[in-house]
Amino acid sequence: MSDDTDYLAEGRQIFAEESSELLQQSEYILLKLEDEPNSDELINDLFRAIHTIKGSAGLFGFDDVVAFTHVAESVMEQLRDKEILLNDDLISLLLDSRDQISKLVAHALNNPEVLISDNLKATGDELLKKLHHYLDDEISNTSVVMEAENEDKSLMLATNASDPFEDERASNNYWHISIRFNRNVLTNGMDPLSFFRYLSTVGNFISITTLTADLPSLNDINPEESYLGYEIDLNSSASKEAITEVFEFVQEDCQLEILPPHSKLSDYAQLINALPEENMAIGHIMVASGVLTNDELLEALQYQQVHTSTETIENDQNEAVCITTKPLLGEVIVTKNMAHASTIDVALNKQFKVKEAKDVEQQSVRVNAEKLGDLINLVGELVISSAHTELKAKQTEQPELLETVEHLTRLVEEIRDVTLSLRMVQIGDTFNRFKRVVRDISKDMGKKVDLHISGGDTELDKTVVEKISDPLMHLIRNSLDHGIEKPEVRTASGKSDTAVVKLEAYHDSGSIVIKITDDGGGLNPDILTAKAIENGIISDKQQLSLPEIHRLIFAPGFSTAKEVTNISGRGVGMDVVNKNIDALRGQISVNSEFGVGTSFTIRLPLTLAIIDGFQVQVGKSSYVIPLDLVEECIELDEQQAEKGEYVDLRGEVMPYLHLSDLFNDNDTNHCQQKEGRRNNIVVVQYGGQKAGLVVDELLGEYQTVIKPLGRVFQNLKGISGATILGSGEVAMIIDVPALVARAV
Repeated sequence: MSDDTDYLAEGRQIFAEESSELLQQSEYILLKLEDEPNSDELINDLFRAIHTIKGSAGLFGFDDVVAFTHVAESVMEQLRDKEILLNDDLISLLLDSRDQISKLVAHALNNPEVLISDNLKATGDELLKKLHHYLDDEISNTSVVMEAENEDKSLMLATNASDPFEDERASNNYWHISIRFNRNVLTNGMDPLSFFRYLSTVGNFISITTLTADLPSLNDINPEESYLGYEIDLNSSASKEAITEVFEFVQEDCQLEILPPHSKLSDYAQLINALPEENMAIGHIMVASGVLTNDELLEALQYQQVHTSTETIENDQNEAVCITTKPLLGEVIVTKNMAHASTIDVALNKQFKVKEAKDVEQQSVRVNAEKLGDLINLVGELVISSAHTELKAKQTEQPELLETVEHLTRLVEEIRDVTLSLRMVQIGDTFNRFKRVVRDISKDMGKKVDLHISGGDTELDKTVVEKISDPLMHLIRNSLDHGIEKPEVRTASGKSDTAVVKLEAYHDSGSIVIKITDDGGGLNPDILTAKAIENGIISDKQQLSLPEIHRLIFAPGFSTAKEVTNISGRGVGMDVVNKNIDALRGQISVNSEFGVGTSFTIRLPLTLAIIDGFQVQVGKSSYVIPLDLVEECIELDEQQAEKGEYVDLRGEVMPYLHLSDLFNDNDTNHCQQKEGRRNNIVVVQYGGQKAGLVVDELLGEYQTVIKPLGRVFQNLKGISGATILGSGEVAMIIDVPALVARAV
């Protein structure tokens, strides 16, 4: 019983993940359709995504999801068949329907035993009413499409043009049904033969071709799984709807295509392209798609065999070589009028694409995020153990052992890099979610805004991506509310009535930089200062620089909004942004020009788990500096130390800090150095600014497993975490951004 429960829970988890991905994909497609409303590929992708959600929901008995999704899918099907036209109103309706499906899925997963709320039901009923309007209004919408098609045909006649497929019809007087049952159809209690018996009540079978390509060896057959597909020719006067209803209860457990009599060749082309992605001979492709019968294929193969000839010739080495010549099967089929040449071309193209795809095919495996986190933690422990082993090996001074440990350390580094790469994801998916936010908020506020995205392929740790999503949402919403002006205001100030919000990401010095830029009204320093004084954040006697004034927007409770809206005005958004970014060991800066626009720059570490570090000694304590932020190391002699807190770095004035002073390490005195030892400066760079950190000794590179600090040390300045050395001692990790900001 517990095994069944675990299996069901695992299945529901897979459904949750897949439905989330498909819903995100459908939102992205709908937003893209605003720019490409005539893209058949996008419309087909949208239909498949929603259809997959409906089918998967049906397997778990999520009736509310299935019922609503079925109506939305029907509208998308008419859109795919060009029976209705795509416009802004329909895109908005489908976006709202997508949101409703998302809420229904969440309810089904979290509260399967509870009826949906009245609000959710009322929203669904209102959307269903609007969706049914498109279904009920099919005739009027179709007339618009037909009118456009008639205009196209009139134009073709006027120019003596013709449709290349207009008179080319396959010699098929029967319904052609292509069905592939899923593996689990038997397990779900469905008997494929029962559908054939039901189908016989609406027509007469002309032929049934059984496809056995997926049939495993006898020893590998699972009697509870279905491996067969079928191609059926049916003589029937029934409607397509009546034939489709035969398979209604198994639609989620099969792939079904129904072609009416006298199908156009283009319909067969679509069916050929929809065949499974497997290597098939050209004849099998033609039979599987229903273009040829088995008898016709056999006849063509026999003809090919009869007309095969063998000729013996001598090669350059005077050796006898037999050359066999036989007509191509495709040529035979066309010659004997079994199929049209264009259909053969489609089949050959399908065959080529399958072979090409097999050559570059890459397989992926879905991994539970918790298991991946456990793996990274274990690799972290492996790194610490490796460092301990290396330390002990150096103490023995045995060459063979040192060589072995060196090889082991190299392997651990490679394992670390590969493991961390598994959790690296592109930030583009997160960026794309904001397209919907910009679209909806700008329409609600009567503003025109374009979102430009760049650097979506930039990778960073998945945990960082998840935690940065909310801060980015706050920043974009504030830009739309406070930054972007109304179209008439922009026009009056000489700007385009359509504003631009830019979202970009790139790597810089071991960090990822995310910038949100708008060309709105910018921050008004006078208003910011007055509001800060009013709220008691600063006194009226304080003189702040422009960057300091801009930083006021991150103060708790600060807001310049004249009224509270559902978007902003409560003074908590920007404060939350600052705190969340600090928690990620990142930094945020703001740059604004009044009347021109505002730019927010966020700097984040690439990973929160394991980094390459540079170990240094200060007094009796060891510290680790992130290696990506280390520029170089130089010596600090007594004369330089006496001149003050700046040093001449090849003509560049660079400030420096003594770590012994910062961390109250009394074992070191930088004014009275021990005989024969000079202090060293580690030059670090962050955000385009350089600073020096004065240390006693340079101990070299060190693989650093980041351990979070406890609550007691969370407010410790200049420290971002801790790590365990090979000796078992604890070393603190230097917070370079904080120290650079302090030095400059």
